[in-house]
Amino acid sequence: MRLRHEVILFAVGGGIGFVIDAGILQMLVSFAHVDPYAGRVVSFLIAATATWWWNRSRTFAARHSGRSLVGEWLHWMALMSGGAAVNYGAFAICLLAFPSWHRWPVLAVAVGSVAAAVVNFISARTLLFKRAKTHP
Repeated sequence: MRLRHEVILFAVGGGIGFVIDAGILQMLVSFAHVDPYAGRVVSFLIAATATWWWNRSRTFAARHSGRSLVGEWLHWMALMSGGAAVNYGAFAICLLAFPSWHRWPVLAVAVGSVAAAVVNFISARTLLFKRAKTHP
């Protein structure tokens, strides 16, 4: 039951992160005329920070990392960067495998997001928030 609860909360955090990431990127591109590739770095950092905060306080509230806040955040960012690489790789593979998806790239984004979510959840749960909190 606990694992299912964590998966659901992680998915909610991912949804929050997606809205933040996409929203900030769109604002940077539309209003500040920032290059989308450079803007993506900024939007990723902000979205990943938001998902770290959500997951440390909600999803993995019964676990701890054994690290300082800064150390935990840095470890989270490194882990999520790995997920971002999986996301982009799956996205690119889908576009290569299904040329018709170039007209509907959101399909490839969805596949990449699901693949990355699985990798990110497993790495966050097993590599960062791996210890259960003990209550005296």
